[in-house]
Amino acid sequence: MSGRRLREPGLWLLFSAGGTLAALFLPALVMVLWVAPSVGWLTPPVHETLAAVAGGVLGRLFLTALIVLALYHWAHRFRYTLYDGLQLYHLNQLIAGLTYGVATVLSVAAAVVVWR
Repeated sequence: MSGRRLREPGLWLLFSAGGTLAALFLPALVMVLWVAPSVGWLTPPVHETLAAVAGGVLGRLFLTALIVLALYHWAHRFRYTLYDGLQLYHLNQLIAGLTYGVATVLSVAAAVVVWR
């Protein structure tokens, strides 16, 4: 089996996990943190409370997983948009390297920020 065939299921797993987490949690976070307080449905969250939740180990793990998987979801979607949508078949390896490379670099940067 070639290396490409071994990597592909893992990339699809990251794509689907990122899409699922983003679809489940990002709308809820936007609603609770920005929309509901601005229209008066909820009292705005106190900074200390948010810092305590995000500063705990579970909060940091959740934020890291959400950010990293969302970045790999973006990379996979963008790669196949260029590959299939623009029919850049001849640049498949370059596009894959760039998109997943950007997702990896941004994931490391996000993890450093979250865990600092």
